[in-house]
Amino acid sequence: MEHTKTWHQHHHDSLGFGQKLADNVANGMGSWRFIIIQSAIVVLWMTLNVIGFVNHWDVYPYILLNLLFSTQAAYAAPIIMMAQNRQNERDRAHADADFKTNVEAKKEIEQLLEKLNSIEIDKLDKILEILTKLETKAVS
Repeated sequence: MEHTKTWHQHHHDSLGFGQKLADNVANGMGSWRFIIIQSAIVVLWMTLNVIGFVNHWDVYPYILLNLLFSTQAAYAAPIIMMAQNRQNERDRAHADADFKTNVEAKKEIEQLLEKLNSIEIDKLDKILEILTKLETKAVS
């Protein structure tokens, strides 16, 4: 049995490693899971630096933590933009595929209508032929 792929499966298969990675990063960063994990890490970071008895690696105002956030934002923004651009390309390609499918369906429907009209005309011709024969027999 041949497995036909959907449009989405074909599109996913055509993505390169970097594109898939960017999509996964954007999906991950746009989730509650990411926000909760990042919030827990920030709370842990601050707590360890406040109560740390021996070694405070990032004392208040947490300059290293701010640097990490800035670095994360510097990489996250372009990755998210790449994923959004790809989503726009995907939407355009999907709309184009839908349009082509609709054009083909329209052609098929028009052909079916022509066939139905042809069948209807053939039936009317046969009815007229039968009526003509009956009329001819009735006159003679």
